[in-house]
Amino acid sequence: MTTYLLAGGGTAGHVNPLLALADTIRARESDATVLVLGTSSGLEARLVPARGYELVTVPRVPFPRRPNRQALSFLPRFAGAVAGVREVIRSRGVDVVVGFGGYVSTPAYLAARRAGIPIIIHEANAKPGLANKLGARFTPWVGVAFAGTPIRHAHLVGMPLRPEIEHLDRAASRAAALTFFDLDPERPTLLVTGGSLGARRLNSTILESAPALVAANWQVLHIVGERAEVTDPNLPHYRQIAYCDRMDLALAAADFAVSRAGAATVSELCALGLPAVYVPYPVGNGEQRFNAADVVRAQGGLLVDDADFLPDWVSHTLLPLLRDRERVGLMGSAAASVGMLDGAARLYDLTQHAVRVSRGA
Repeated sequence: MTTYLLAGGGTAGHVNPLLALADTIRARESDATVLVLGTSSGLEARLVPARGYELVTVPRVPFPRRPNRQALSFLPRFAGAVAGVREVIRSRGVDVVVGFGGYVSTPAYLAARRAGIPIIIHEANAKPGLANKLGARFTPWVGVAFAGTPIRHAHLVGMPLRPEIEHLDRAASRAAALTFFDLDPERPTLLVTGGSLGARRLNSTILESAPALVAANWQVLHIVGERAEVTDPNLPHYRQIAYCDRMDLALAAADFAVSRAGAATVSELCALGLPAVYVPYPVGNGEQRFNAADVVRAQGGLLVDDADFLPDWVSHTLLPLLRDRERVGLMGSAAASVGMLDGAARLYDLTQHAVRVSRGA
């Protein structure tokens, strides 16, 4: 029997692949124990117990970015977090730590190293985060979602996907998906999403371009985000919703997508063979541009800066593309060529290899 400690949280980008691996472990090892290390305030505090896994919490100790009072207390607080994880490893008989990045992963990596148990890392972004770059110094078992990710010991495993995406049969689900969203089965569907919070430029450009998109014989399923301040124009063949809790059906209905380039989004679209225009989030360290690099290179997607995603760009670039159904089909095949549906299984296999090596098997 193996006891796993999966470390990660804060955002869906960490929690969803973690849960996908947890589900794979549970499916393949009925006697395994899966513990999840997270914080009491992150998304994991709700999602992990709801999925039936035990959540072990540690304090959130972010690295200080500038000298201040919080920076002075960082080292003792961080040392306390490492000691807390090490006690979990000792008291629960943890055999292996799998980290997904974020605040809780760094103390988990250090605690595992001191305890002498194997460390496996999954890096979801093409531009790796600080926690995983540090952790990669301590282990040869590093799985990455994108080829060419600049991190030590990288093994391409893909993204562990949510089960409803991994097992989605788009063709078989399409009729039900179109009915669910009240869409026209005679028109191809453009899926537009900027994430759960929405994207101002993306939303405004699509709203202004909606009449032209509809005139091109497409229909639009526009997920604007719960905080978006937009008005539904009530245009025929344009469907606006604030939030979508059935993204599997949205993806089944879609023939093309316009979206941000988060690691999970790019991975899901490619795995399902959906061509897309990617509009990277303009704030942060620029990782979204790197996430889309492989599919753009394969000609399965287009990349456009947020500042350039304007109605004029839609008119001169997106609309001619959507009118060329043969090119749309070729882009879908190209996207699928760099996609992986079995990321959870691949990461599980890497984890098993690490465990076997550590046991001398």
